Amino acid sequence: MNAPLNHPMPLLDVDVLRTFVAIAENGSFSGAAEAVFRTPSAVSMQIKKMEEMLGKPLFVRDSRSVMLTADGEMLLGYARRILAINREAVAKFIAPDIAGEVRLGAPDDVSERFLPDMLRRFSQSHPGVTVNVVVENTSELIARLAKGTLDMAMITCEGKHKGDEEIEILYREPLVWAGLKGGCAAMRNPLPVSVWEDGCVWRKAALEGLERAGRDYRISFQSAYISGQRAAILADLAVAPLPASAISDPIIAADPVQGLPPLGHYSLGLIVSKTASAPVKAAADHLRASFTLRAAKVAA
Repeated sequence: MNAPLNHPMPLLDVDVLRTFVAIAENGSFSGAAEAVFRTPSAVSMQIKKMEEMLGKPLFVRDSRSVMLTADGEMLLGYARRILAINREAVAKFIAPDIAGEVRLGAPDDVSERFLPDMLRRFSQSHPGVTVNVVVENTSELIARLAKGTLDMAMITCEGKHKGDEEIEILYREPLVWAGLKGGCAAMRNPLPVSVWEDGCVWRKAALEGLERAGRDYRISFQSAYISGQRAAILADLAVAPLPASAISDPIIAADPVQGLPPLGHYSLGLIVSKTASAPVKAAADHLRASFTLRAAKVAA
């Protein structure tokens, strides 16, 4: 039954809508609680009150997952639009002068694994800034920076990279040998390996490690894209060096009993143009904060 025209409609709380969207995106109340800096019980109470106000259940809960109901799906569209309008309005007062374009370069794996969430959050906090991303290998990104066609770039470096003072290390993580769960590529001799092109630090770590260990190998698959490496692994054609954070079922880290040599760590570095504008500096600060937070979560 519709409310009478002279009856004031209840107002949706923007803070509660933010929690609601966080639950939908994280798939859990605990994940949403971390994202919005509240306790799980406080998040549950917020959603309970909103469900009571709307008179409809918004989530179907079981012991392991949370799913939106049909009404929840409908509300999600409205919630995202309301939050976007709120961010746009507030930004006009809080950061009215930060506007412009950022030309960001990133390797394929970074653009796939890290950038979507980081850029989504940056666009929310800086709606006046447009970020254009160029996906290329590290050597090409450095060349583009030198030509002035990029404002900043994230590049892969060796784990012990001391490097140029212009390169700021954002993140370090271990490299692991990745193979198909239940596969047999790691047991073949010579070992079939999938790698990137010459100059890739992951390739260098893998091949130098195999040579030091005296392990016979052959390059059976070569691709400049992480999707290509995954394809080789999923077909059980090869094993490949991958960052630990890129491992997900049915791709697993090789068992130590298979005798593959350790690969050490690699680093993700950031180079920012010396003539960086305010939008570029804001984007760089956002990347620094995002990777610092990610590292803290991994350490915990």
